[in-house]
Amino acid sequence: MPRTRHTAAFALITVAALALTACGSGDPAAAPAGAAAAAEGKVPTTDVVSSVRKDEAAAKLLPADVRAAGTLTIAASVGNPPGSTYLADGKTVAGTDIDFADAVARKLGLRLTREVASFEAILPALDSGKYDVGTGNFGVTEERRRTIDFVTYINDGQGFAVRDDSRLKKVTDLTQLCGLTVGTGAGTTFEVTLEENRHLCTDTGREPYDVRTYNDQGATWASLQQGRSDVVMSTINGLRYAVEQQEGVRFLNEFKRLDVGFAFKKGTPLAPAFQAAVNGLKADGTYDRILKKWGIGASAITTSRISPPEIK
Repeated sequence: MPRTRHTAAFALITVAALALTACGSGDPAAAPAGAAAAAEGKVPTTDVVSSVRKDEAAAKLLPADVRAAGTLTIAASVGNPPGSTYLADGKTVAGTDIDFADAVARKLGLRLTREVASFEAILPALDSGKYDVGTGNFGVTEERRRTIDFVTYINDGQGFAVRDDSRLKKVTDLTQLCGLTVGTGAGTTFEVTLEENRHLCTDTGREPYDVRTYNDQGATWASLQQGRSDVVMSTINGLRYAVEQQEGVRFLNEFKRLDVGFAFKKGTPLAPAFQAAVNGLKADGTYDRILKKWGIGASAITTSRISPPEIK
């Protein structure tokens, strides 16, 4: 099919992601026209969180000042469903990250003050103390563990997607990308992986692949659909979700699995309580209901862990 062919479903992904820029600027009214119409009916809205009850044992693991205040500030990177996206109103956020954060807060008897922030800005802001916790499908890597603490809640990872006209069948070695243009998110593990391994092409006398980074997922998909990128590298769950919403593209394969977790400043005292809350959600069935709602049952973890080693 022609590279520039767009469907209404592709418009959903592009517009919803572009709405992130407008809402993040503090001007929701600046969201692109038609965002609500494009998104309507595409995002599951089943309530799987409101029935969660406070777990007193888990709540007692919180620092005394946090229990007294009863609130936490959370930064959320929005625009990469099913992890996080906007509903039809262009303002309300939804996704696996949102549901898990809200469910954990209920377990701990806390209220969340959520602020939408760009993916690449959240981790540095945690270290500065601007936020207490961050979500954004943050994969646990050895590099990040040096400065960030994690409490895991799903397993996701890295994968690839291409247009239907691509000759690529499966990427098991990054040298298969030599000479191609790869679109990916700025500040992500994907960008790091790609940049660190570009030399593999030149080491074998081949033209290196070109890495193009984008600050929102809509722009990444537009680059693929319009032929400015040959392949997209992103989250496994995000790619699977996106290819179901648009024609002319296909999920290629998983490349590497990573644990995904809530992100905190290194040395946080919040981690044990969050870990207990996630495990409590597994015990009461909420955990499985969230995964089922978003169609990511394959991302289930056996138990929540605090900053586990990177999956190799």
